[in-house]
Amino acid sequence: MLMRLQDALNRDDLIEQMLLHCNPITSFSEQVQSTKSINFIVGYNSSPNSHTALDISLLIAHQTRLATKSHVIVQAVYVLEEYKINDFFDVLPTQDLKTSESFEARLSYCPINLPSTNVQTPVLTQTNKFAQAEHILWQARCLAEEWQSYFKAHLRFGCVVDELKKVVASEAAILLFLGCKSANHPIVQQLGSHFPCAIIGIPTCIDEE
Repeated sequence: MLMRLQDALNRDDLIEQMLLHCNPITSFSEQVQSTKSINFIVGYNSSPNSHTALDISLLIAHQTRLATKSHVIVQAVYVLEEYKINDFFDVLPTQDLKTSESFEARLSYCPINLPSTNVQTPVLTQTNKFAQAEHILWQARCLAEEWQSYFKAHLRFGCVVDELKKVVASEAAILLFLGCKSANHPIVQQLGSHFPCAIIGIPTCIDEE
């Protein structure tokens, strides 16, 4: 799929730029053939780079679906590092979304208008953080809708690297997309050389154009 994208952009260095880590055990094609449902995970935080990573994942998911007739699910993972899970009511439930009104309903309430800094309470601050996190995942869902893709959202609490590892393992993902441009990025380095799936970053040639 990266080769097709490379040809479409008339580049000969795209794979080298984007493939930050290879699966040491099985290839992408072998994993696709061995499963009926294909899961792509995207580390998402609403930054421009993570938007690009999500767009690339949706494009590759679309092409994979056309080429293999497989069920491909793109899953965005947003991690709140500042708080522990007990600081909130519960983890945002995950669900398959094509055109999900229930998910939209969860995200439709307005952010809390907090009073002055002196009278903010921890509960209000945490609730506002939670609302902001839900809004970020709602943005990701809107991008997925443009591609008419099956989509799943994860709101996690803790260390970004640890939570990405957990989601990749629990969903048996075959690709992880990150808004990184180098295998030397700290997150890629912390995921380690034995990470169970390939890691796709964003091409540096974007900056050149």
